[in-house]
Amino acid sequence: MPEPTIDVANADLLLSTTRAVRKRLDLERPVPREVILECIRLAVQAPTASNSQTWRWVVVTDAAKRAAHSDLNGATARPYLEAGARGEMSPDRQTIRVYESALYLLDVLARVPVHVIPCIEGRVGGPGNMSGASFYGSIMQAVWSFTLGLRARGLGTVWTTLHLQREEEAAELLDIPHDSVSQVALLPVAYTLGTDFKPARRGPVEEITYWNTWGATS
Repeated sequence: MPEPTIDVANADLLLSTTRAVRKRLDLERPVPREVILECIRLAVQAPTASNSQTWRWVVVTDAAKRAAHSDLNGATARPYLEAGARGEMSPDRQTIRVYESALYLLDVLARVPVHVIPCIEGRVGGPGNMSGASFYGSIMQAVWSFTLGLRARGLGTVWTTLHLQREEEAAELLDIPHDSVSQVALLPVAYTLGTDFKPARRGPVEEITYWNTWGATS
């Protein structure tokens, strides 16, 4: 039998239109458990350092726990996001809109039907860049695959990390063994309101791609 081929156009569309979704999360439509599991099955096809496969996924659907986790997130995130929405972080209008969007998400976070907390066994240790890159590289690739799986099924999410300022409290809330397991993000997951997402405006890649020597663009 011939080898299956990948439709490049559809693959490119998926990769270029998987956006950070905040205001277009459907807060009313339930998300079936099997859909989440399908996306996690895809996610764990991602590579890990030394084939460790130490990823773990905490999926929160209980309304009371979502509310408690949202309160914890708001305690650390709101002052920072409000400052950003006022333009104190950057006067760039597009950046300000991102902060405004994040504030909206914070206000409705408890109503987002599923919170997914990707975790990895262990705590980052050892000095130097290699230790951290290897450690987080074993989960972040899986999270991106999870996000792509959501997009392909009409769902969306956004990578958030501000709750990690109070990671131990979040761990206690969800019975995560903090000493031996690291949380890496909070992904609020829901079906999206429409699926007509478009590629974002980005600068020319020729200006940020260096050939053989740093700074050499040709």
